[in-house]
Amino acid sequence: MYPAPIARDPWMQTGYRLALLLSLGFWLLPIFAVAFTSIRSLEDIQRGNLWGWPTDPSLFGNYAEVLTDSAMHQFIENSFLITAPAVAATIALSVMAAFALAKYRFPGRSALLAVFIAGNLAPAQVLMVPVRDLVVNTLGIYDTRFALILFHTAFQTGFCTLLLHGFVRRVPNALIEAARLDGVSELRIFCSIVVPLLRPAMAAAAVLIFTFVWNDYFWSLMLVQSDDVRPVTAGLQSLRGMWVASWHLVSAAAIIAAIPPVVLFFFMQKHFIAGLTSGAVAE
Repeated sequence: MYPAPIARDPWMQTGYRLALLLSLGFWLLPIFAVAFTSIRSLEDIQRGNLWGWPTDPSLFGNYAEVLTDSAMHQFIENSFLITAPAVAATIALSVMAAFALAKYRFPGRSALLAVFIAGNLAPAQVLMVPVRDLVVNTLGIYDTRFALILFHTAFQTGFCTLLLHGFVRRVPNALIEAARLDGVSELRIFCSIVVPLLRPAMAAAAVLIFTFVWNDYFWSLMLVQSDDVRPVTAGLQSLRGMWVASWHLVSAAAIIAAIPPVVLFFFMQKHFIAGLTSGAVAE
C-alpha cells in the first residue's frame, strides 16, 4: 500500500545518491566560481578566462589587497557592531513576547500573534519610503549604525517571535504552575525555567537572525551612505571601481564576508540542529 523505503531498494539508493551529488554540484558551482575568481588576476578575467583554471593564481594576493588597500576592515567591523546588538535585542524581545503569547491568556492575544505573522509577509520594498522618511525626518538617525540596529531588530522580532512561540508552547505548564504555587515570581519563572529550556531554540534563532542581518543589502543601502558606518554587504560595491570592475577583488571580499556566518554556523551547529529538531516529536 505504501512505497518501499529507500533503504530497502538498492536502485533507489543509487538514484538518491546520484541526485544528491548532482544537486550539490549545481548548488556549489557558483561558490566555486567566486572562489576561483578571487585568486585570479585582472588580466586573466579580461581575457575571458572565467571558468577555467587561473593562469597565474594568487592565493593570498587579492585577499591582502582587499584588506590593506580598501576599507574592508572597517566594513567588517561595522557589520559586527550592527549584527551583534541586533541579534541580542531580537532574541531578548522575541523570547519575552513568545512567552507572553504562549503562556498568558489576555484579550487580543490571537490578534497580536496574527500581527507578528502578517509582519513577516510584508516585503521590504513596500516599507522603504515610510521607513526612510521616519529615519531621516522624524528620528534623525540617518547614516548611523543605530538606525540599522533599530530597524533590523524591529523587522526580525516578528519572525523570531513566531519561531520561538511554538517552542514555548511545548514547555510543560505543570512546571510553571508548580513554581507559582511555591511563590516564585513571574520574572524568576521566566529566567530560571523558561529560558534554560529554550536555549537550543534560541541558539537556532540566533544563527538565523545573525545570517539575515549580516547578509542584508537592501537596508544597508537605504539607511546609511558613508563608509564609516556602512556594513560589509554594501561596502562590496566600493571595490568595483569607477571605470573597471575589479571582480577579483569583489570576489575575494565576498569570500571574506561569508566567513563569519559560516564559522558561527559550525560553532553553533550542535545547538542549531537541536533547536530545529526539538519540536519534531509530536506531543
